Amino acid sequence: MTTTLAQQPAASAAPKQAPAVGHSGPVEAERWSTTAILAFVRTAAARTGSGLWKAAGIIAFLALWELGPTYLASPSTRVFLPPLHEVLAAWGKLFESGSIQGHLAASLTRSVSGFGAALVAGVSLGLLIAWYGRLNSVLNPLLELFRNTAALALLPVFTLLLGIGEESKISIVAYAAFFPVLLNTIAGVKTVDPLLIRAAKSLGLSSLALFRKVILPSAVPTIFTGIRMAGTASILVLIAAEMVGAKAGLGYLIVNAQSSFLIPDMYAGILTVSLLGLAVNFLLVALERHFSRWRTAVGSGS
Repeated sequence: MTTTLAQQPAASAAPKQAPAVGHSGPVEAERWSTTAILAFVRTAAARTGSGLWKAAGIIAFLALWELGPTYLASPSTRVFLPPLHEVLAAWGKLFESGSIQGHLAASLTRSVSGFGAALVAGVSLGLLIAWYGRLNSVLNPLLELFRNTAALALLPVFTLLLGIGEESKISIVAYAAFFPVLLNTIAGVKTVDPLLIRAAKSLGLSSLALFRKVILPSAVPTIFTGIRMAGTASILVLIAAEMVGAKAGLGYLIVNAQSSFLIPDMYAGILTVSLLGLAVNFLLVALERHFSRWRTAVGSGS
């Protein structure tokens, strides 16, 4: 009897709680939406702060370039070191006249041609040398000799043999970009984990399948390190080669503006070279991430 009476208030109390549950739905949803908005705002603020922190050095450099010649340098120094806004104005005039586009196109054509030839030759020969030990023993002394010879030191040789036309400039770019790709390809193949190779052989993979599915993907990060170094070298060597003998190109623009005492135009050409190198580096990093997606997948899975 007592048990029955004790259960009746509990049973009658249950319906009274039902409206509370029904009214808590919108409140709970609103609370969760507010939390999500706050989390999004915090993440966006953190990313913005991180981006500003990374760009702080560049912003400080540009501010110094703009304010330094005006307020810190003497008038004679200001002639040879114009502030940033004068350089940007000169760059705008070169862009409007189409001059900067023509010089940039000429430099890109030479750089891409030489870099492409070095990429194909460096990767192919590097894979062969790393795969066949006897070939490595034969070619390694010769490669070490040429690797330690500066590309610009051979510029007169290329000019004498190939003339002052496009062939000499493309060849010197290919020579400068070849060795970083070659050496990093060899290093990438040789540093593959031996356990991976043994595991693949135990699964019955043929030599071609082992090379294509294990060795080459494992060597991709190291190969791309050499490719990025080669991309930078191809631009730097080309600019120097264009300063010696050329009628178009960013190097020619810089040295011609300097000899004509067009100092803002000279700095505009230098700024264009810097932006070109930065764009090439970003492009190669994006390609490296694309071809190394399996590393990201393995890391996220673990």
